[in-house]
Amino acid sequence: DAIIVTDEVYEHLTFGTKHLPIATLPGAWERTVTISSAGKTFNTTGWKIGWLTAPNRLLQPILSVKQFLTYVNGAPFQPAIAVGLGLPDEFFAGIASDLQRKRDVLSAGLTKAGFAVSRSSGSYFVVADAAPLGFADAAAFCRQLPELAGVVAVPISAFVSDENKGEYASLLRFAFCKRVDVLERASAQLSDLRR
Repeated sequence: DAIIVTDEVYEHLTFGTKHLPIATLPGAWERTVTISSAGKTFNTTGWKIGWLTAPNRLLQPILSVKQFLTYVNGAPFQPAIAVGLGLPDEFFAGIASDLQRKRDVLSAGLTKAGFAVSRSSGSYFVVADAAPLGFADAAAFCRQLPELAGVVAVPISAFVSDENKGEYASLLRFAFCKRVDVLERASAQLSDLRR
């Protein structure tokens, strides 16, 4: 019997589709550990407030280990997050709508700058391919990018095993959880790469 461990930190940050918790599927609840985080939902990544849900038989062993792993946490922030989680659905829809608009601004800017863009259906990251601009090595490109355009990105190869890095060599990850004016300025600066 398999146990499902699922990271659902982007559950409220989906665009044009509703999140489907895996634990709600038939036969999944009794075997699923669902992990979530206020950091993504409320854009408070520095607070480090997260939680998990699971049936008691899976939860108890996790709690036994967890008590020895964390010595400091954001206890003062926990009541604020609890209040936030009780907000109406419209609040969470507004967060997603705002991020979708920002995704669209950055995606359009990256496309105009010459990148091939994969539009995300959630989160606050967009993946772009730098190969059309002549940059086959995204890791090297990311090291040059602050000087070339005053913008930063992370190579996708940083998230994959060594044997698979080649497959993702020219891909970069940009964050769009910024003010729209910042995204527009970054897009304009990236457009200068084509000149």
